[in-house]
Amino acid sequence: MTVASLPLAERRNWATPLFAGTMFASAALVFMVEPMIAKMILPQLGGSPAVWNTCMAFFQTALLAGYLYAHLLQRIRSTTLQVAVHLGLLAAAACTLPIGVTTAFGPPPVGAPVLWLLRVLVVSIGAPFAMLSATAPLLQAWYVRALHGNARAMNPYMLYGASNLGSMLALLAYPGLVEPLLAVHVQTFGWTLVYCTFAALMVGVGIYVRRNASRHAMPPAALVTIDADTPTWRERILWLLLAAAPSSLMLGVTTYISNDVASVPFFWVIPLALYLLTFIISFQTVPLISRERALLWQVVFVATAAGLLSVNTTSLVAHMLTYIGAFFFSALVCHQRLAASRPHVRHLTEFYLILSLGGVLGGMFNAFVAPVIFSHVVEFPLVLALTVLARPRSAAPFSLRYAALAGAGVCLAAAIALIPDTPALRLVPAALAILCASVAGIVGSRPLLFALVVGALCTEASIVPADKHANLLTARSFFGVHRVTQGFDPALGGALHLLFHGTTIHGAQPLTAALQCTTTTYYARSTPIGQTFAAVLPLHPDARIGVVGLGAGTVAAYTRPGDHMRFFEIDPEVERIARDPRYFTYLSDCAKGSVDVVLGDARLTLGREAPASFDLLQLDAFSADTVPTHLLTVEAFRLYLRALKPGGVILLHLSNRNLSLEAPAAAAAKETGAVALMQEFSPPAGASAIAAAPTQAMLVAKSPAALAAFAHDPRWRPARDRGVRAWSDDYTNVIGALIAHAMNR
Repeated sequence: MTVASLPLAERRNWATPLFAGTMFASAALVFMVEPMIAKMILPQLGGSPAVWNTCMAFFQTALLAGYLYAHLLQRIRSTTLQVAVHLGLLAAAACTLPIGVTTAFGPPPVGAPVLWLLRVLVVSIGAPFAMLSATAPLLQAWYVRALHGNARAMNPYMLYGASNLGSMLALLAYPGLVEPLLAVHVQTFGWTLVYCTFAALMVGVGIYVRRNASRHAMPPAALVTIDADTPTWRERILWLLLAAAPSSLMLGVTTYISNDVASVPFFWVIPLALYLLTFIISFQTVPLISRERALLWQVVFVATAAGLLSVNTTSLVAHMLTYIGAFFFSALVCHQRLAASRPHVRHLTEFYLILSLGGVLGGMFNAFVAPVIFSHVVEFPLVLALTVLARPRSAAPFSLRYAALAGAGVCLAAAIALIPDTPALRLVPAALAILCASVAGIVGSRPLLFALVVGALCTEASIVPADKHANLLTARSFFGVHRVTQGFDPALGGALHLLFHGTTIHGAQPLTAALQCTTTTYYARSTPIGQTFAAVLPLHPDARIGVVGLGAGTVAAYTRPGDHMRFFEIDPEVERIARDPRYFTYLSDCAKGSVDVVLGDARLTLGREAPASFDLLQLDAFSADTVPTHLLTVEAFRLYLRALKPGGVILLHLSNRNLSLEAPAAAAAKETGAVALMQEFSPPAGASAIAAAPTQAMLVAKSPAALAAFAHDPRWRPARDRGVRAWSDDYTNVIGALIAHAMNR
C-alpha cells in the first residue's frame, strides 16, 4: 500500500514524524559540519576564538541564503515544480561532496585572514550547507500545503523545535563522541552517507507533498484568513532586533569569558547549545520555562552580572555561571517575545528570513565590527544591557523613587568597584551583586530604566579593570585581546610589566635596571626552559635558535654574541608590543645575538625554512587554552625534525591549565622515531610564581645522543605516551587530554 492510498487521516498522522525527522536530520548535518570544517581549517589558522566567530558569521550568512532561497521558492505556485527544483539542487550540491578544505586560495595572509577564511568556507561547504539550511522554513511551508484543513497545519512552528533539537544534539556529540573516536576522513565519509540518507528522506517528503497538495489543492484565497494581515515594518524590525541580540550575545559571552574570565577548551559549545535550547523552549506549545519565570530570572542574572563585571574576587565558577545565566535568560526573553509575535503561516518563510537576517547581523557585529571599534570585549555587556529593552513595559506610572534608587545603586556600585582588591574585602562582590539585584528587582518592570542601570554598570566596568592592574595598553587583533599591565613583585625588584593574552600571562619584565634582563615566569633559569638553554647553547657556538610563539620575547635574553634567534609568531600585534620599548625591552636591549620575527602560522612558515636550520627549536604555543592542536600532530613533528640540525633539540613548552599534553606529544614523537624526555617543574614553596612559574616541558630529538646532556639529570624522565593514539591532521582527541588532566590533578 502506498502512502497516497492511505486514508487522509492516516496520511496526516504520518506526516508530522516524517517532516520532523527530516528536519532533525538536516539540522544535525548542519551542526555536525560546522565544527568539522573548523577543525579541518585549524592547521592553517590555529585555534583563536576569532576563527570560530568568523566561521559562525559565515554559517549564519549561509543560513540566511538558505532561508532566502526557501522564501523565493514559495513564489512558485506549483508544488510539483517546487519539489523538482529543490531535489535537483540537493543533487547538485551533493556533487561537491565529500567536504574538504579547498587549496584554491593558497595560504592565509598574515594579520587578518577574515576574507581568506570566508572564501575558503564558501567554496568548501557553501552549496550543501545552504541547501541544508533551507530545510526548516521550506518543510514548514510544505507542511501547511500538505495538511491544509487540519488544525496542526496552522501551527507548523512546532516543527522548529525538532530542527533545533537536532542541532543541539549534533553540536554536543561532535566534541564528546565524533572527534575522539573518528578520524577526519571517516567523519567526512560518514557525513556524506548521512547527507544521502537525508536526501532520500527529502524525496519521500517531496512525493508526499506533491500528491497531497495536488489532490487537495487549496486556492490562494483560502490561505488568507482574518489573522493573515501582512506584517508591518515595525513588526519586521522588531523580529530583526529580537533575533540579532541573542546571536550577538552568544558570540559575545564566548569571547568575553575566553578573554577575561577563563579560557576553557570547547567552551564555545556551551553558549551555542544554550542558544539553540532557547529556540526549542520558545517555540514549544507548552514552554519548559514560562515567560514569567524567564523575565524574573533575567532580572536576577543580568543585575548580578552587571555587578560582577568590575570585580574579580569571587570564584571562577560564580563568574561563569552568572554570565552564562545572564546570556541564557536574556536570549530566552528575546526568543520568547519573537515566538509570541510570529505571523500567520502565510508569512512563515518571510518570518524565518528576517529571523536569519537578524542572526547574521548579530554575528557580523561581533566577528567584524567589534574587533575594529572596541579595544576590549565591550560587545557582551553592551548587548546584554540592550536585551533588557525586550522586556514588557509595566503599566504602572513612573515614579521618581525608581530613578533615585537606580541612581543610588549605580553610584554605590561604582564606588565599590574602585576599592582596592584585598583579602579583607572578599565579600564586596557578593554585596554588590545583592545590591544590584535589589535595585533591578525594583526597576525590572521598567525596561528603559533597567537598561540604563545595567548600561551604567557595564560602562564603569569597561573603564576600571576587573583585576585592578594598571592597564598600560589594550590591543585587540583577529587573534584576541592583549593587555600590558604594570604589576609589583618584591622578588623581582618591585615594579614590572606583564603581557596578558586573555587571562594567560605571556611574559613579565622587571623595570629595575639591574634586573631588567632577568628571564621570568616559565622562562626563568631554574625552569626546564632555562635548563635547556643552559645545556644546549654551550654545545653550539653561533647557535641558530627557532622559537614558535613570541610573547614578550623573554627568551631573547639567552642569546649570545654570534647567536641567531628567529621567532615565528602568528599575530602581528604581539610583535608590535614586544618591540615597543615602552613596554618590553627583551628584544631591543637584552638580546646579545641577532633576532628576527617571521609572521604567520608556524606550520606554514617553518615549512619554508631550509632543512637542518636550527640547533634548538622551542615550541611555546600551548600555555593558552585555545591550544593549536595542529602543532602537536605527527605531521607537525615531522616538520620540526626536518628543520633540526643533526644533534639538535626540540623543546616543547606544554604547561596548560586544562589539558594534559604529555601523552599526545610523546605519542607523536614515538610515531616519528624520535626520543623524548619530560620534566614537571615546581618552584619552591612560597616563591614568586612570576619569578619562576610551574612549568611542564618536553625535549625531543632524533637520537638519544642529542639528549645526552639531560639523560643523567634526575629532573628529567622518559616521556610517557600512556598508550594514547598519536594526534594527526586527521585525528585529535582534546577531550581525552582534558579528562587526563582532570584525573591527574
